[in-house]
Amino acid sequence: MSKYNEESKRLLEYIGGKENIISVTHCATRLRFALVDDKKADIKKIGELDTVKGTFVNAGQFQVIIGNDVADFYKTFISTAGLETASKAEVKKEALKKQSFIQKMIAHLAEIFVPLLPAIIAGGLILGFRNILGDMKVFGNGTQSLTELHTWAATLNDFLWWFGNAIFPFLPALVAWSTVKKFGGTEVLGVVLGIMLVSPEFFMNAYQYGSLAADHAALAEALEKGNYIWHIFGLNIAKVGYQAQVLPAIFSGITLCYIEKWFTKRVPEILKLVVVPFMALFITGILTVTIIGPAAREIGNYIALIFKTLMLTPGLKYLGGFAFGLLYAPLVVTGLHHTFLAVDFQLIADPALQGTMIWPMIALSNIAQSGAVAATYFIYKKDKKQESLSASATISAWLGVTEPAMFGANLKYMYPFVAAITASAVAGLISAAFGVLAGGVGIGGLPAILAIKAQYWPGYILAMAVALFGSFFLTFVFKKIYDRKQGLK
Repeated sequence: MSKYNEESKRLLEYIGGKENIISVTHCATRLRFALVDDKKADIKKIGELDTVKGTFVNAGQFQVIIGNDVADFYKTFISTAGLETASKAEVKKEALKKQSFIQKMIAHLAEIFVPLLPAIIAGGLILGFRNILGDMKVFGNGTQSLTELHTWAATLNDFLWWFGNAIFPFLPALVAWSTVKKFGGTEVLGVVLGIMLVSPEFFMNAYQYGSLAADHAALAEALEKGNYIWHIFGLNIAKVGYQAQVLPAIFSGITLCYIEKWFTKRVPEILKLVVVPFMALFITGILTVTIIGPAAREIGNYIALIFKTLMLTPGLKYLGGFAFGLLYAPLVVTGLHHTFLAVDFQLIADPALQGTMIWPMIALSNIAQSGAVAATYFIYKKDKKQESLSASATISAWLGVTEPAMFGANLKYMYPFVAAITASAVAGLISAAFGVLAGGVGIGGLPAILAIKAQYWPGYILAMAVALFGSFFLTFVFKKIYDRKQGLK
């Protein structure tokens, strides 16, 4: 008999019975349900189960946080409920039916970036170590970096760039692959398309183009100087690459999938292997360099301009930083936060900026959630389940994973969540005031300081302290206010 038999029976009852379950699967820590009616699930009773650490609804899925034993619990649950195992794709397909068009687009965007996170995090760490080696001028006489002092440091710094330069400049190859995979195309064609976007056949890469884009005369002269324009089909196509750009890779990847599917349905089986890949890549390539790429580049530039205006304009940046810090965690609950990865990459690719002010604030929000959940560890010490959950959630939030903290404690009691977003808002204001920029993304929570450009460390450390300790102490303050309103001592 499994140790989860009794809890599985109770979960099945509280979730509305077998007839309320369309399908269920699990990820690393959560059961993911596609339910007929989410309102039939008794969230309060589910949360009282010893094994359950929290619940939330996201992307049309009712998710129950179990922890590292989720695989064992899942096996017992489907056996108890008399259900068949389902894949994540099947559950997501059912969940998508209940979502609006905007929610579906956000879900698609999230699923494009999530498979890329290991590479993005690795790239962020590499940039962080290069930050320490080459940019922190606090060694020697206090004005030198390690690379200036030691040959080994300079050599290691160059060696690390071999890794780092393979990730962010060539990001379109990863994004195009993930996009094509998500939309059901042939994955290897997505890889080829992504490589096409950063091909050495382009005379000018995205960084060079960005530095000249404001000066149209200089750009035109650079392109006309030599054979740097393709004259094909009556069109003049500039040989400009899309290094570090994500929107051109996403839009062209989606286009490739639809073109490939169109030809697959119409080309005889005997010719498919020859005709379909060629036509899909050729037509997508033409559309990319003539319409999709330039349009996506401009969309990205306007998005970057909006955030630069909000976050860098004197006076306005204080409001922008405060608002972002206040609203980011609530956006996490809705799933909208995934859209900011594309914004981060657009800002980093901007030659005038070469960094993002968004990622530092995202990390500060993570840190604020960790401070608030750490406070609940002390507040609820008499509740052993909550004490254990708060302790583990604090550590995961320190490392940038805030779901256990938010859904297991902060949103559960609400006043810790209010404390966290209040501290995050003030920390965001401080970060904006100092103009803090990150050179990379992927590292959240406390380790995010490695991604921050070295010259901004003093201001960012102050913002981190406000986020961490401010949310911790505010949680106790808001707890007293909450108790007073409830008539408790």
